[in-house]
Amino acid sequence: MERNFETVMIEQCSPVLAGLKAANLFRHECRDRQALYATVAGWNAQLSGRGIRLLVLKECPIRHWFLIYLYRPARLEAVLGRPEVRQFLQQEGYALPLQAAGDACQPLLAQLAGRLACDGDFPHEIGVFLGYPLEDVVGFIRNRGQNFTCCGCWKAYGDPDAARRLFAQLNKCTAVYLRLFHSGTPILRLAVAA
Repeated sequence: MERNFETVMIEQCSPVLAGLKAANLFRHECRDRQALYATVAGWNAQLSGRGIRLLVLKECPIRHWFLIYLYRPARLEAVLGRPEVRQFLQQEGYALPLQAAGDACQPLLAQLAGRLACDGDFPHEIGVFLGYPLEDVVGFIRNRGQNFTCCGCWKAYGDPDAARRLFAQLNKCTAVYLRLFHSGTPILRLAVAA
């Protein structure tokens, strides 16, 4: 059953729309590929002034689902530009682009999309592209998803109290945005400008 694109975007990406996170993903089922890409283009036109973009990272034409990435390019560039994150991505086999003006994260997103398209291991480094703390991404990979200190929006491997506070903030944001959206507030009004 196909669910409303906007509802799924609010359910999964409210913290990004609110400016609390750099990025998030959601899966959308749609039998009409052309209509889905038109929807993404339409949202990009509306949200670009707020510093937000959508990108189809993966699609499954057989099962008619798409993995949509909603992100704030400026925030994502800041995350991916950190020396420790760049070093981590390089160790994971990413070819690092030179820091440049414009959307410098596009070459890394293209590499991530390529890894998602492969039938090999899931690219768990995706956590840094979602704005997760690097210690949590590295901890997840090293521990194979076990031995975490706290579990919420993702598995945390650092200070559990700090992680719980962050998860509570993100969950509260989602609850507030869902309430506002279901009471008629349009997404464009909920999307905080960068």
